[in-house]
Amino acid sequence: QVYVLKRPHVDEFLQRMGELFECVLFTASLAKYADPVADLLDKWGAFRARLFRESCVFHRGNYVKDLSRLGRDLRRIIIVDNSPASYIFHPDNAVRTPGVPVASWFDNMADTELLDLLPFFE
Repeated sequence: QVYVLKRPHVDEFLQRMGELFECVLFTASLAKYADPVADLLDKWGAFRARLFRESCVFHRGNYVKDLSRLGRDLRRIIIVDNSPASYIFHPDNAVRTPGVPVASWFDNMADTELLDLLPFFE
């Protein structure tokens, strides 16, 4: 059994991203945890692939998402992440205001971060 508190607007965000782009879930979490969570989140089949901790590179105490492992043109990849350490190999691919990653979220149900990102992608 999995309990997940979903960030506000994640459903709209994933649905729209899946319509516009090839989306890949790339997480430093273990597959045994992240796969069931992704099943709950991905109602529309937005994720065309799922990459877990074993696809990350352990670098200076952090699990780093090496985007070159996707086998795609890096100029056409955007990573949405709250941790700069996880995209340290490809900082120019991160969605952010210069120097500021996507805000972390814990339980603020008034959060609009994902909704606010939609115009950037559209």
